[in-house]
Amino acid sequence: MFYRSFAAAALLATSAQAQTDLPFALDWKFEGPAAPYFAAIDNGHFSDAGLNVTIEAGNGSLDAIPKVATGAYPVGFADINSLIKFLDQNPGAPVIAAMMVYDKPPFAVIGRTSLGISDPKSLEGKVLGAPPPDGAWAQFPIFAAENGLDMAAITVEPVGFPTREPMLAEGNVAAITGFSFTSTLNAERLGVPADDLVTMLMADYGVDLYGNAVIVNTDFAAANPEVITSFLAAVAEGWKDAIADPAAVMPMLMERNPAADAELEQRRLELSIRDNVDTDWVKANGFGVIDDARMASSLDQIATTYEFTTPPDAALYFTDAYLPEGGFKLAE
Repeated sequence: MFYRSFAAAALLATSAQAQTDLPFALDWKFEGPAAPYFAAIDNGHFSDAGLNVTIEAGNGSLDAIPKVATGAYPVGFADINSLIKFLDQNPGAPVIAAMMVYDKPPFAVIGRTSLGISDPKSLEGKVLGAPPPDGAWAQFPIFAAENGLDMAAITVEPVGFPTREPMLAEGNVAAITGFSFTSTLNAERLGVPADDLVTMLMADYGVDLYGNAVIVNTDFAAANPEVITSFLAAVAEGWKDAIADPAAVMPMLMERNPAADAELEQRRLELSIRDNVDTDWVKANGFGVIDDARMASSLDQIATTYEFTTPPDAALYFTDAYLPEGGFKLAE
């Protein structure tokens, strides 16, 4: 690995010399919320930091965790709650969250009013479609506990990601778990009328958790701290670009996913910005950082449905060592 200071990296980038290759494992397909990372590439934020970043699509919000933990990827994007459980089950694994992106998680239950879904209790007696690797499904037990649901009264149908929304559209399941900005818009695209959809954001029903974060391989980060610091700063710049002008970053996404619907993906990006990324808390406290008291509360909540093998310790799951004090500002 080529070691250098941040200043030297910027100088090398400016003079078009060799850059550090850095593969980034995304959580999901190239949809609207992925556009900020492509903006960081196309607008030169990564290259200005001396980084040659390549982005790989994922298969769910748990997908990147083992990829980063094994060192196959030095950085990734994953659900921090799933990371917490992974580290409890694999103590000492070299992976940690280093930048919170979804301050308010998009975990949701999406149902159809025409199939009897109106609120959490209405799930009882119904069929719920849930992909096993889905981050929203991973948190469903907390949602169920917070809302007093009888899990024995809910028929859970394991489904694949490609069949999740089609099964809802066809009426084979009454509700599904998923990310709010993904499943709701996908169902609409498949012909489900917007007024027939009920989107229950778990954060609005008692689930006090964080969402997806940038995760890093701790061995790589310890050896290359300036690379991680530069990478996170460039990611923040990509999000700033997307927030300032969502339409401007859509061509960057469409170049990587020509089959996508640009209007739909822009709407998806805008929903993620409004509901998950640029929240009131982030506006007041900074992007990327977390609130220690809220993290402690979320660990308590995870413990209500998950038995930790060792007492949870927030320091094992998140570090702000590669962030500026007070995080990043997403608007001028």
